[in-house]
Amino acid sequence: NNMKKNLLYTLLIVFFVVAAGFVVMKYKKDEKKKETATYQLLERKGAQSKSEEWTELKKGAQKLLTAIAANPDDKKSLLTLANVMIMEARVTGNYTYYDVAAMKYVNDVLKIQADNFEALSLKALIYLSQHHFADGLATAEKARELAPHNAFVYGILVDGNVEMGHYDSAVAAADKMLSIRPDLRSYARASYLREIHGDYEGAIEAMKLAVAAGASGDESTEWSRVQLGHLYENIGDLKNAELQYTIALGERPGYPYPLAGLARIAMAGKEYDKAITYYKQADSVISDFTFKEDLADVYRITGKKDEAMAITKAAIESMNKNSAAGNSNENIGHYADRELAYAYIKTGNYDKGVEHALAEYNRRPDNIDVNETLAWAYYKKGDIAKAQQYIKVALKTGSQSPILLCHAGLIYQQAGDKALAKKYLQDALKNNPNFFAELKTESTEALKQL
Repeated sequence: NNMKKNLLYTLLIVFFVVAAGFVVMKYKKDEKKKETATYQLLERKGAQSKSEEWTELKKGAQKLLTAIAANPDDKKSLLTLANVMIMEARVTGNYTYYDVAAMKYVNDVLKIQADNFEALSLKALIYLSQHHFADGLATAEKARELAPHNAFVYGILVDGNVEMGHYDSAVAAADKMLSIRPDLRSYARASYLREIHGDYEGAIEAMKLAVAAGASGDESTEWSRVQLGHLYENIGDLKNAELQYTIALGERPGYPYPLAGLARIAMAGKEYDKAITYYKQADSVISDFTFKEDLADVYRITGKKDEAMAITKAAIESMNKNSAAGNSNENIGHYADRELAYAYIKTGNYDKGVEHALAEYNRRPDNIDVNETLAWAYYKKGDIAKAQQYIKVALKTGSQSPILLCHAGLIYQQAGDKALAKKYLQDALKNNPNFFAELKTESTEALKQL
């Protein structure tokens, strides 16, 4: 009997060793596959597929791939191709594919030269795109040491520090960036920081400079123009907001962000069918969770609760899938816990809302948006003491975001602090800003009771 047992143990051990060997082999094979993979540009959708820019870009990418096939150590072509992939991710919203592609080419350069400044800068940028903010910031710091007078790397430092909630460091990096190169990128970041600190007038002024510094029709210029429109929406100037979105769409036909902007303007005028059309157009061009969520909101308002729920559930599924990819590949896999928290709140699953908001909070506890999300999740769950704790941190920069102020007002109302509730709700609604209708109605009703 003992002999049988020993034989069984021996066989089991042999089996485990062999199985482990296969796992290692498979891992090595997968790694080899990743290393040798080449990434083509995927066809664009809608109006963006008909532009001359797209035709030229495809030709250029093909040339780069040919050059790299002929000489795998061609750093210049590898970096140019990585840049193309990063830009294409922005244009199409397909970050899942293009960030993996860009990261592959960047890592190829870093294998050839570990301290390549441009490769490290781009790697930091991809980390930020995937919401791996701490990694992005650490990589950008490494790049800065190599080139302390490069404006581009300071832009990444601004973004990384904002996301991590280090606002003083972000301001210092933005000042440095502006002093090196006052251009679209640095003006846009200055605008964003002014907005975070509650200075809408200054934010609008800086974003106008950003738009003026860019070439009309370029993705970055029209992105900035859309941001300018959004700033106007937040101060209730819908005429100017609509003008910016209309110009952006004229300069870059089919561009989804001004379409979403025009949908919000239509919502303000209660033109729900028009809003649905715009959101659907935007969503058909680019995969962006916020468009889907906004469309679901229109359906909720117009009483189509089932359609709204279906959209939100599908979005939750897709975000969960993307973040799961991060567990199998530490470089890539989009953390989307903040977005997931809001989506779960919309479905009424407040426990899941808190769970995801906490996951994001544990990664970056100083960020005001993350604290706002966690506060709102606790408010919805009915834990007002915790909601108060986090909303206080969310308000620390003096942001005048109408949504943040409404959230704060409603939380303080539930906490029984009428004076603070009234102050925040009045500040939120004073210019009749344009934002999510259900929250606006709830806040207006609450203010009447105070």
